[in-house]
Amino acid sequence: MTTSLHSSKPRRARRLARVGALGAILVALGALMVAPGLTRDLSTQAFGPPTAADAAPAVHTTQPVALDPTTLGLNLPILAPAATPTTTRPAEPDRTTSGTAEPSPETEPEPLVIHEDFRTGLAHGPKPAEYQRYIMLHDTEGWEPPQEVIDIWEESGNLIAAHFIIGLDGAVWQAVPLDQIAHHAGHGDTGHDELFGVVRDDRDDRLGGPAGYPEWATAAGMNSWSVGIELVHVGGAGRDYPEAQLEALDRVIAYIDGYYGFESVIIDHKAWRTGNSDMSAEFASYLANYQDHRSYRPDH
Repeated sequence: MTTSLHSSKPRRARRLARVGALGAILVALGALMVAPGLTRDLSTQAFGPPTAADAAPAVHTTQPVALDPTTLGLNLPILAPAATPTTTRPAEPDRTTSGTAEPSPETEPEPLVIHEDFRTGLAHGPKPAEYQRYIMLHDTEGWEPPQEVIDIWEESGNLIAAHFIIGLDGAVWQAVPLDQIAHHAGHGDTGHDELFGVVRDDRDDRLGGPAGYPEWATAAGMNSWSVGIELVHVGGAGRDYPEAQLEALDRVIAYIDGYYGFESVIIDHKAWRTGNSDMSAEFASYLANYQDHRSYRPDH
């Protein structure tokens, strides 16, 4: 079967004529829209001279003008406007947490504040780290605050003092530098120099002290090998040691350990000399904790 080429020529001619007419109309319309002196009203297809409205500045909007091809006499299909593109975001992850929240970090303790009040005559010779072995704990046997205790030591004239004094409120005062000997221990029981491995040598100037010691207290080497700490307290008065004071004692001991670079043995004054009243019975459980794990707390 053959197809006649002549039968399609009239239809092709008519199609080309329609396309040509459409192109001519669009060109004419574009010329009219940009021609000076004319205004357009697309709703009526009427054109005329400029009006006052045309003289006003242009206001640009984002809304496009829709042209209806049927008003131009064209039998063209009307296409639906393209859909506005959208972006689909992935679902936000669920940021809620379940279970127990992570614990907040522990609050850092405040730095240890030491009030230095060094007095002339209360230091009795050099004490470098190689001569440090003990930390000796005392009671002041009075309720005076630390600075007044230092005043009492100086005014007594016997040149006795400890390195540190800790008040009831935890305030820490220092009367003698750690690299100097302080006369805080006094004489101990005869034989205690050998028992504790200390020797009184020429580093100690041996100035001051009480008028005399009993015959059974002839050991005299502890001052040269130890640091003395006094707690404001009266033994047997029925009052416990305040927590602030004990917390400060923990930190002073840690400070001394850090200063020398090692842990010294912790003792109380009674261990050196029998019969001393300071470090009373109410301190016994705290002392055991300090000697075991260097804190007054039993579960530290």
